[in-house]
Amino acid sequence: MSDDLDFDPLSYEELPEDRRPTLWQALVPVVGMLFFLGVGKLVFDLDPQFPLLLGIAFTGLCAMWWFDLSWRDLYDGAADSIVMGLQAVLILFVVYALIASWISAGTIPAIMYYGLGVLTPKVFLPVAAILAAVVAFAIGSSWTTAGTLGVAFIGIGHGLGIPAPMTAGAILSGAYAGDKQSPLSDTTNLAAAATETDLFEHVDAMRIGTAIAFVVAVVAYAVLGLRAGGAIPSGQVESIRAALAGSYDVGLHVLLPLVVTFALALYGVPALPSLGTGVFAGILTTIVFQEAPVITTEGGFAFHSGPITHAFTVAQSGTSPSTSSDLVNNLLASSGLTGASWVVTIVLAALALGGMLTRSGVLAAVAHAIAARARSVGSLTATTAVTAFSMNVLAADQYISIVVPGMTFRGLYDDFGLDSSNLSRAVEAAGTTTSAFVPWNSGGVYMAGVLGVVPIGLEVTSSGLLGFGLDVLGYAPYYFFGFLSPAILLFMGFTGWRVRTKEGVETPEPGASPDAEN
Repeated sequence: MSDDLDFDPLSYEELPEDRRPTLWQALVPVVGMLFFLGVGKLVFDLDPQFPLLLGIAFTGLCAMWWFDLSWRDLYDGAADSIVMGLQAVLILFVVYALIASWISAGTIPAIMYYGLGVLTPKVFLPVAAILAAVVAFAIGSSWTTAGTLGVAFIGIGHGLGIPAPMTAGAILSGAYAGDKQSPLSDTTNLAAAATETDLFEHVDAMRIGTAIAFVVAVVAYAVLGLRAGGAIPSGQVESIRAALAGSYDVGLHVLLPLVVTFALALYGVPALPSLGTGVFAGILTTIVFQEAPVITTEGGFAFHSGPITHAFTVAQSGTSPSTSSDLVNNLLASSGLTGASWVVTIVLAALALGGMLTRSGVLAAVAHAIAARARSVGSLTATTAVTAFSMNVLAADQYISIVVPGMTFRGLYDDFGLDSSNLSRAVEAAGTTTSAFVPWNSGGVYMAGVLGVVPIGLEVTSSGLLGFGLDVLGYAPYYFFGFLSPAILLFMGFTGWRVRTKEGVETPEPGASPDAEN
């Protein structure tokens, strides 16, 4: 996730008067973007890249026609957004290489092997959520957690007969809950900075709501596990473990890449270099401990590829296992570094579009129009939540979902006599956690890419690629924390529970307007 969090979009009041979009002007490019995406997928079954490019062109024409913006202005806006999201793009490339290298190193197969030996279907989902939360809190990254342990948990869940969408939902719930409470998390730090809140006051303000949402989610996973686990087909776990042990060295030493990566993260090394080191640790482990596969030519000549060549080729181009189990072969097939290009093109196009919407003042106008509807503490909280989610949809980046409402609503929270930690809590509870619901948001693209699932009852297409949005729709119903976090935020706002006021200001009634308190 991004280490460069410097981003200061103009608020509606800061825009020059002749460049302030009216609400209907702002909605035209927004509706256009959604129209191109919807028609492109539903009518023509297009991948999202070209519909997003049409959205970019349409937004550019609107901005140049109405606000006299030059191409350079729009290009700078797109470039600023891409720079802000560049770390996420680089992490996408690195994680795809990391998954392939950890599979070939035996790291992920070993986690699956030992996990299948100790976990049962009835306890798997709550345990997966709790372990994901602990790891994400310790290292401060939901993305790293999902891209490493999450991938292994998907495999374990398959072996135990748990549908992949349920497993993915549990992983996401734990990963985002732990990330939100970690002072090492970049989104946690960004929310505090954007709202001018002390970091630990922000973390403290989130603690109760996060804990309630996560505990309820874990209980729901426990209930779901009792119903979903059922009986494992006779011999399935044993056959999977035998296939793993027969094709990989699954000794504890192959967990070295995992240990190295998490040790660096715990030491405070940023996500990108930690994950990059994990890739090379996986390559080294492959070379030292795993046997290079036999390659058969068209003429029938068989030979072992060199271990070094094999290890680097796998990290670049992916894995294609040939174990004794078709299920294992499908679970451990990966696309490597080059396989990230499809999702990266979506993220880059979406970030460019979000940057142009920001530079043209469209996002500021939308946020301003929503803020004007706030008449009480409850409606202000709801307004913040709606704006944060809207920015996830429109700007395709969770950082924008924090920065835009965080900066736009600071004055409103002051008018209500509220402590800034209420605002920082709101943008994280409704912004960070909901990014995984949006198929073209960097969070949704990333989680769908590394956890790749489809809705229960639907099949993967014959090409092996998931339909755009199907993977997000697959896990969305089971990502309980993503629903519970903003729901509890709204409960706090409308009841006044845990609402913090500035020193010397009485707690306002939930329905009171700012004029009534000042």
